[in-house]
Amino acid sequence: MSRSSESDPLRPSDHIDAAPEAAGDGGNPRLGPVGWLRFLWRQLTSMRTAIVLLLLLAIAAVPGSLVPQRSSDPNGVIQVRADNPELVWLYDALSLHDVYSSPWFSAIYLLLFTSLVGCVIPRLAHHWRAMRAQPPRTPARLSRLVGFRTVAGDASDLDRADGVLRKLGYRTARYGDSISAERGYLRETGNLVFHISMLALLLVVGIGSGFGYQGQRLVVEGRSFANAQSSYDTFTSGRWFDEGALEPFSLALDDLDVVYETENVNAIGAPLDFTASVTVTEPGQEPRPGQIKVNEPLRIAGANLYLISNGYAPRVIIRDAEGDVVFDQFTPFLAQDDNMTSLGVLKVPDGLAEQVGLRGFFYPSVGTLDTGALTSIYPDLLAPVVSLQAFTGDLGLDAGVPRSVYALDTDDLAQIAGGDSGTEALTMQLGETVDIPGGLGTVEFADVQRYGVIEVHEDLTQVPVLWITIVLFVSLLASLLIPRRRMWVKAVGGRLELAGLARGEDPTLERAVADLAKRIGGDGGEPDDGASAAAPRSGALAHAGSDAAAAGSGARGVPGSEAPTSPAGDAAASGSDATAEPRSDATGPAARRGPDGRIDA
Repeated sequence: MSRSSESDPLRPSDHIDAAPEAAGDGGNPRLGPVGWLRFLWRQLTSMRTAIVLLLLLAIAAVPGSLVPQRSSDPNGVIQVRADNPELVWLYDALSLHDVYSSPWFSAIYLLLFTSLVGCVIPRLAHHWRAMRAQPPRTPARLSRLVGFRTVAGDASDLDRADGVLRKLGYRTARYGDSISAERGYLRETGNLVFHISMLALLLVVGIGSGFGYQGQRLVVEGRSFANAQSSYDTFTSGRWFDEGALEPFSLALDDLDVVYETENVNAIGAPLDFTASVTVTEPGQEPRPGQIKVNEPLRIAGANLYLISNGYAPRVIIRDAEGDVVFDQFTPFLAQDDNMTSLGVLKVPDGLAEQVGLRGFFYPSVGTLDTGALTSIYPDLLAPVVSLQAFTGDLGLDAGVPRSVYALDTDDLAQIAGGDSGTEALTMQLGETVDIPGGLGTVEFADVQRYGVIEVHEDLTQVPVLWITIVLFVSLLASLLIPRRRMWVKAVGGRLELAGLARGEDPTLERAVADLAKRIGGDGGEPDDGASAAAPRSGALAHAGSDAAAAGSGARGVPGSEAPTSPAGDAAASGSDATAEPRSDATGPAARRGPDGRIDA
């Protein structure tokens, strides 16, 4: 303790003339482990942190839209990794192909959920107490509040004023020769419902998606598949999904019709419409027809079926040197451009003298470039041509290593047709047959059909998310548009004084006071110009006074909302018993502070 403190025990040790060491590290208290935990919890549950986390969640979802995801576009994942081998390490390090299940996305998701829980629970209790409390006591001088005016009347007219206020939706309380009224609790209710809806949305999406599944199957016209996990080309499911929950049905693709633009010269060949005509078969029911269009899924057994892609599948027949068929199937070729120039691979491991791999292009409407290379000039089937390069050697199909059916590793293969082999590629129009070099056999381009990629998606969260979103927007509108205001009617000297106070921004408050005066007095009352000039035009007084305690408590909400204050705080803010000197500050020239330090009227 400094000398001055020793001579005067009432002088604090951190007084200006105290020794420098008495102030310590600036006089700030040191936080222990519990203090730090409390500080971190308050930061996590603050409005600023919630807004930052919400923005981070939106930003974190962007890579999921830009980078192909394994759950929705496995072929796109393969393609982008093949096109950018130098970035594969980055895709894996940041889980960019599995954004929504990545650790960093889950961390943001859980922090946002925790922040909302920490905010909503205490505010629910606070709001419940505020709704059950009586309106605050009438301020001592209404002339300092917004819209102050007087009408003819006395204490005997207060019952009629009470009835008018109740018809307008106010809760009222009688304090002597005055009435205190308050309404707008639905503003904070909407605020809380908005936050609860956000929590429900996070829960439904986080938990409900664990019971869904998504499968994709490429189906050639005239072919079918069953709703079994083994039937899908790719299949992903939630962590709580049970394979036994798959509803049994089968689907056959009868026809895939694509309509192209033929009149607009600036958009010739642009696709206008895709329609997949299918036949659905369910146990115990007759087969029924159905249609799948873009953005118009077909619903079967609780699952939605989408048409997400299409292309061509040429039928190639390969015969050995004796003329026996060793390969005969429709092989999907993947489109490479808007005119459906398509790339495909055929692998013939058995039946010929050597293993043969064929890789080439399909042109639905063949044309020739200036360089002499072939290309497609229109996406529909006008002049279909297949051009294949041939390779011989070990295709690696017996090595036990999974290999893509759309890729052919030619590093250890010998090229016998096309490229640098010295032999022309195997080029065929529809119905033509050509010989494979080396007397290995023949290749025939026998037919071509369209194929469609059908996605079967069962999402149990769709309906709950729809209703939660509707509630969320309605509650947001309530929290933004419903005004929270207080009204007072006071009998003074043969007149009734009226005034209001806004809990937030309320530009219509003066008009509401004037309307109340008109309903009570019949002539709109007599405004006090001097008092109106001194009174704030918005809710500044409310923010500075009765809401100060709520603002300091850390309660938060959507923009334009305030946490309710306690009746004790409202009574203190009313200034009925306050004794302090008037002072001029931001709340108006006539504002003053009560014994608890709050601004009152």
